[in-house]
Amino acid sequence: MRAVIYEEPGVMRVGEKADPTPLAGEAVVKVGAVGICGSDLNIAAGLFPPTPFPITPGHEFAGEIVALGAQVDYLRIGDRVAVDPSLFCGHCRWCRVGRGNLCENWGAIGDTVDGAAAEFVVVPARNCHHIPESMSFAQAAAIEPLSCAVHATAMAPPRVGESILVVGGGTMGLLTGQLYLRGGARRLALVERKADRRPIGAQVGFTDTFAAISDALSVEPAGFDLVIDATGVPAAIEEAFGAIAKGGRFVQVGVAPPEASVQISPYRLYYEEITVVGSMAVLDSYAPALDLIAGGLVNVDALLTHCEDLDDYPAAFETLRRGEGLKIQLTP
Repeated sequence: MRAVIYEEPGVMRVGEKADPTPLAGEAVVKVGAVGICGSDLNIAAGLFPPTPFPITPGHEFAGEIVALGAQVDYLRIGDRVAVDPSLFCGHCRWCRVGRGNLCENWGAIGDTVDGAAAEFVVVPARNCHHIPESMSFAQAAAIEPLSCAVHATAMAPPRVGESILVVGGGTMGLLTGQLYLRGGARRLALVERKADRRPIGAQVGFTDTFAAISDALSVEPAGFDLVIDATGVPAAIEEAFGAIAKGGRFVQVGVAPPEASVQISPYRLYYEEITVVGSMAVLDSYAPALDLIAGGLVNVDALLTHCEDLDDYPAAFETLRRGEGLKIQLTP
């Protein structure tokens, strides 16, 4: 089969690999669509420590079941599925208290084992979720990033009537914002430097869009009740802290480099009772995300700006690196 291979940090190619064979409890999926994520940039650069090399990336995907291993009686050949990439060990202290996304042995398809930037991928059968005929593989491949947004709302539940600022108009920012808007926000503002992304923000429901955080404060001079960073950029995170209202909350959704740090005022945290929350990946949020897309409650179509062939992965990767478009997907 054809597959993308990260040979080592900074070196990638599209080449041939052996077709996967399912073991007991596994399924082989013929990939219908797979997204390229911002975290793939870090993986390719060797900045994500759990990733071994060589590896085939791809953790946002959907497709058709073409082979099943033993002891799988709840899937059939031809089933259309989306796949939760999460691989939790199930026995560490965090798994035992229901926080598998913090698993001491955390893994994910496409991050720590071969993923779906290939014609076929083998996955744990239990990770497969049936999708309706009305849902395209492209839409289904967007379930995974939406599931991360669903988890963020679990970490910082929406409050009716609050003002919200999302910093970063990429896929995660636009998906997370939509969920909080449905949760009753009275104002949902977006800060995004790229002018071509701001109209998409308005299209999916943001009430205000700005090029800078200072501009956003013109509509909420006392600050926003909830500020979400979806950039992972330390300078943006520091500035975003300045936009939090007294008693407000801050949610870190964007992935910063592991060595990055920011300066914030511990006095403000104390005196203004500001709450800071992190949200890491997926936790019991994949099925709800699937239902949101299937029900038409979240607009993912507006975010699907590029669809490329598998052999064009290196060029698509560079498009992502340049920050062009939004969600880039491949159709192996």
